[in-house]
Amino acid sequence: MPLRLLAADHRIGSALEDSSNGPDMSSSNNTPNNRPAESSDLRNLIAACAAITVFGLAFGMTAPLLSLILAERDVPSNIIGLNSAMMPLGILLFSPVIPYFAEKFGARQVAIVAAITTAILIIAYKVFDHLGAWFLLRTINGMSIATLFVLSEAWIVGAAGSKHRGKVVAIYASILSASFAAGPFLIGIIGVNGWAPFIVGAVAITIGTLPIFGIRDIPPSSTHEHKLSGPLAFTRKAPILVAAVGCFAILDSAAISLLPVYGIENNLTQSEAAFALTALIIGNIFLQPPIGWLADRIPARNMFMMLSAITIVATAALPWVLHTWLFWPALVIAGSAGYGVYTVSLKSLGDRFQGQELITGSATFSVVWGLGALLGAISGGWSIQISTVFGLPFLLAGVYLLFLVGNYLRRKSQRALNEQHPV
Repeated sequence: MPLRLLAADHRIGSALEDSSNGPDMSSSNNTPNNRPAESSDLRNLIAACAAITVFGLAFGMTAPLLSLILAERDVPSNIIGLNSAMMPLGILLFSPVIPYFAEKFGARQVAIVAAITTAILIIAYKVFDHLGAWFLLRTINGMSIATLFVLSEAWIVGAAGSKHRGKVVAIYASILSASFAAGPFLIGIIGVNGWAPFIVGAVAITIGTLPIFGIRDIPPSSTHEHKLSGPLAFTRKAPILVAAVGCFAILDSAAISLLPVYGIENNLTQSEAAFALTALIIGNIFLQPPIGWLADRIPARNMFMMLSAITIVATAALPWVLHTWLFWPALVIAGSAGYGVYTVSLKSLGDRFQGQELITGSATFSVVWGLGALLGAISGGWSIQISTVFGLPFLLAGVYLLFLVGNYLRRKSQRALNEQHPV
């Protein structure tokens, strides 16, 4: 990311941190990481939850909705995956310039415009009901929801202290998961035909925009700049955290865009295919807080390895339990553990980095999420083309297997290094 844009992102983060710390920092009980929450923090937390709800609902509803419509029209799964990749592409392209717009026009105004644009785009999919138009609309949609994703994450990081960061981030992740789950759940009830799913989606997103109006906007920042590292330099400092976000993004994008298609291809009904995605996501609503609680007590690397192992087993088992009742709990477990690595990575980001590096890390997470989601949508479509039954589950299991092996090898190399150079 260019230095100018990272500097703008840093000023946004600094303004959040300065305003949330309060005027008197002399007391030990009011340290930046353990200060009591203020009313402005609560407003920002509510706004962050509203913004991520709009993001999750927009992504969680449009991805399976459009994929199911295309599948019903006999569009090949690899083309569906390519079309689904346009939203992550929009996220990847627009994320670097979000700090500039937030600095110039104010984070609240930018978030409101992005949310309203997202609602309008839901209707536009039906108005311009053509595969070619959807490539462009999904790219623009990715830009609008990227704004909500980046700003909500900044508000959460700015308002959460280290003592309970795991729990705060886990609640945030649970709300994100709930909004993701609401999309396919609504589709399972309403169906994909006619105007109904588009109108319901647009109305729900519009209602979710209202709390953003109450945020305390970010004041103008000082002109003092610091030299900041870029995403590549940050990745060298925290490769496991960055890899965790990439794995989460691949799972998130591939599952949301193509799990319903996987179900249809394997003789599930349209409603069952939509509810399969809901099952994958719904466990996060209840299981992310326990994961956050554990993340406050167990080292991050141990959490990553445990969650990766659970995800591998659960996803690899899906082809064998596809038409049994075990299919549903397997989806819940796979989703909870697979999404849990993002909760742990975001918590670890706040624990390990401060100031410029914290904001650089957040920007890196956004870029990697866009890359991972792009890869997940495209590779997910091809995986179903290669093997209808085993393709998608084995792709997801393989991604988390690589992450697990990478964790093990890095831990082994660090132990060897410590033995060679004991403290």
